[in-house]
Amino acid sequence: MILEHAILPVVPGREADFEAAFAEAKSIIAAMPGFVDLRLSRSIETPNEYLLLVHWESVEAHEIGFRGSAQYGHWRALLHGFYEPFPVVGHFAEVHRA
Repeated sequence: MILEHAILPVVPGREADFEAAFAEAKSIIAAMPGFVDLRLSRSIETPNEYLLLVHWESVEAHEIGFRGSAQYGHWRALLHGFYEPFPVVGHFAEVHRA
């Protein structure tokens, strides 16, 4: 299992609209093969910044399966207009857990 990590910088003043759009978009990603779970958190110090953490069965499930799917177009249409600048996404493999 891998963890996708993205800091989502939402245009200030559009946070409520982003959260409403994400509420719809999360069902798109949750239906993807290889999706495990996700968590979206809002920054306390920078309220227009969000942390998205998504567990996938593999990097390929995210990069090829989800991003290569027709449903990704709907995800993109719902969410990508909120970001400034566009987020950087990374993938991580667990090393330790307590």
